[in-house]
Amino acid sequence: MRPSRVISSLVGIFLAFAPAAAQAQAPPSTPTDTPSIKVGATIFVDYTVTAEPKNTDVDGNEYTPNSFNVGRAYLNVTGNISKLVAFRVTPDIVRETGSGSSSTGSYVYRLKYAFAQFNLDEWTGPGSFARFGMQPTPWIDFIDSVYRYRFQGPTLEDREGILSSSDVGATFRYVMPANYGDIHGGFYNGDNYNRAEANDQKAFMVRGTLRPLPEHTRLRGLRVTGFVDADAYVANAERQRQVVGVTYEHPYVHAGFNYLWTTDQEQASAPELHGHGYSIWVTPKTAKGYGWEGVVRLDHLRQEQTGVSTEGERYRTIAGVAYWFPRQGAVSAALLVDFEQVDNTGYEPFKPQERRWAVHTLISF
Repeated sequence: MRPSRVISSLVGIFLAFAPAAAQAQAPPSTPTDTPSIKVGATIFVDYTVTAEPKNTDVDGNEYTPNSFNVGRAYLNVTGNISKLVAFRVTPDIVRETGSGSSSTGSYVYRLKYAFAQFNLDEWTGPGSFARFGMQPTPWIDFIDSVYRYRFQGPTLEDREGILSSSDVGATFRYVMPANYGDIHGGFYNGDNYNRAEANDQKAFMVRGTLRPLPEHTRLRGLRVTGFVDADAYVANAERQRQVVGVTYEHPYVHAGFNYLWTTDQEQASAPELHGHGYSIWVTPKTAKGYGWEGVVRLDHLRQEQTGVSTEGERYRTIAGVAYWFPRQGAVSAALLVDFEQVDNTGYEPFKPQERRWAVHTLISF
């Protein structure tokens, strides 16, 4: 599918769903000088039936895997020391899936976020800040806020291990005047929040987002974004990511399209692995801010190695229906019934096709 045709189709979907009452993103709140602390939680629970691939038990009987799961359980501790200094600490409770550990299969504790934030509202405008510590990475944090269905599964870049949602580093965010967009970037370890730094290489990540028509009645929810991750596994062995995306937010629909390019070379003497792909999704919904909502998403990723004829290709299709419960203050709750299909071709070692049905629940407060 040609990217130009996909973008043209997406714009048509945007305009078809967009009546004249589009809403702009709410401006960031101004920090206060009163010290405060808040405790919240985010819970992902699901029941999943894996129709393909089948599995075999210890007696050699074939069965269809199905299970109740706690996908994630975050404890969010946030607050501010003054109007200039804020903080966040988020432990992540997740099932241990590694081998050879006495805790394999247990739910274990690890840090997801732990950072200090220095608010720069007085100097560079509301919403601008500098952060230091374990914090959200610029692209995943941005796209998740528009997509809103991380409780079904991460977005393409995160799910395929191309980008992480959190890393340790120092960053700066500048919010443009008049709601025209923002720039968020900085330096990270590059080894993700769940690994220690392995060498002296650092990742430079930067995301720039432009809202071209912030006052337009129908198109104020349209944003164009570019993202770059320049990193290396070791000296002279690149780990590069580039993403361009278009998103649209409206009371009746959220939608997005992003295209990515990757380069991976784990050692300077190893061949390069090149990848490219796209993700397109639409979530039509009621205008009440709660109620029924549809989810349709298509991911595509193609990878090929320099000097090797084998090419791996993956298509992921997600379709579902969600119900978002009426909001009570800052509390969000949703139920989602969905079907996911993953078609793999050309991978060595072989990767099977995947088919699964699931019921997902989100609780966040």
